[in-house]
Amino acid sequence: MTSDGQDRELLARIAKKDATAVQALFARHQTRIFRFILRFVRNEAIAEELCNEVFLEVWRKAGSYRGQSAATTWLMSIARNKAISLLRKRSDEELDDDYAETLADDSDTPDVDVAKQDKAEIMRRCIDKLSAQHKEIIDLIYYHEMSVSEVSETLGIPVNTVKTRMFYARKQLSELFKSAGIDRGWP
Repeated sequence: MTSDGQDRELLARIAKKDATAVQALFARHQTRIFRFILRFVRNEAIAEELCNEVFLEVWRKAGSYRGQSAATTWLMSIARNKAISLLRKRSDEELDDDYAETLADDSDTPDVDVAKQDKAEIMRRCIDKLSAQHKEIIDLIYYHEMSVSEVSETLGIPVNTVKTRMFYARKQLSELFKSAGIDRGWP
């Protein structure tokens, strides 16, 4: 059985209020959902809380899942809506922008690690210069490895709109990276 088939089976069991099924679905997708939300809110505690809310929502609404999209797409849509809703409510509060910078790659030498952090910071600044729509497309496709059709379903926009936004986001990023002196590889 495919991964999506297993997820669909779990959702069907959750719709019948099978607690072990929601635990299994949580174990399969918690990390991915958490990381996705963290990119929005940039605060681990808030991301963890929203991640739990996503699975609580799945518990409540699993019966409404009709299988028209992949189960992961449905989960990511719930996560996105939760994060956006929170950001709208808390737009006046400052969220932790420095979290991603605190993570270090222990497998690299200190020099390589510093070079990567510097480059990653420049890349983040370049990505932050994109419009909200373009940043979201880049995040879903590159960081969450979603397909164009999955992004289309997650955002509720046509596939061609996703492709167009991706084209312009890549073009703009290429120009921003070039002007910042970044080539395509790591140090």
